[in-house]
Amino acid sequence: MRVSSSWLALREPADAAARCAELVEHLPGTAPWVVHDLGCGTGSMSRWLAPQLSGPQHWVLHDTDADLLERATIDLPAVTAEPRVSDVTRLQPADLAGATLITASALLDILTAEELAALLAAGVRAGCPMLLTLSVVGHVELAPADPLDRRVAAAFDAHQRRGRLLGPGAVAAAAEELGRLGMEVLVRPSPWRLDAEHAGLAAEWFTGWVGAACEQQPELAAETDAYAHRRLAQAAAGQLAVTVGHADLLALPAQSSRNRGESA
Repeated sequence: MRVSSSWLALREPADAAARCAELVEHLPGTAPWVVHDLGCGTGSMSRWLAPQLSGPQHWVLHDTDADLLERATIDLPAVTAEPRVSDVTRLQPADLAGATLITASALLDILTAEELAALLAAGVRAGCPMLLTLSVVGHVELAPADPLDRRVAAAFDAHQRRGRLLGPGAVAAAAEELGRLGMEVLVRPSPWRLDAEHAGLAAEWFTGWVGAACEQQPELAAETDAYAHRRLAQAAAGQLAVTVGHADLLALPAQSSRNRGESA
């Protein structure tokens, strides 16, 4: 699924505000860093995380979209970067050789169970922490409330699970699989909280949210025209508040967990 650079740019400030900085504090003090960012898009993860890591950093940026990779190497913090056109669902342990940290953002929920298991297994074999952020968890709240909110949300969640994608179940599935593989797993909420300052993002998100719901349940379309008009007018007027639930996950190898405990 191709993602536009304009959408990634629009959401980047909200992503940065939502990600759980507390999980970064649990990372072992590994330097120099070799960070493999999976599905990097335009590089928002590196711009958020690199200033929080001490010591030299080399970022290996993975994405299927060469245009996004080119953008990802622009305006990076003081790090070196290596773009790689790659399908993260087919990574082999050799692709992650030398990694000291694996990151991803808004990725887990667009994978199938088989793709997730393969990606996590490759990451575990790399023997380093994995910081996997901003996976949807199936919670959306709009204020003021509207009677159609719940129906649209349910249809959207069903759309997220189309074609055996994990959608809102991805974080739970990842935590279970990583625990089975012997990793320590920490999960924290990382919701978007959109208000009048994020009116453009709220409107764009809402349009896509309703569109996906109607694609899943075409019968909703007849009822959502007036609803969408009303909600978009509220967003434009700064009168719509939106909470979109996400979760961040940090997986630590057992050895890293012990070392962190000994140094605490």
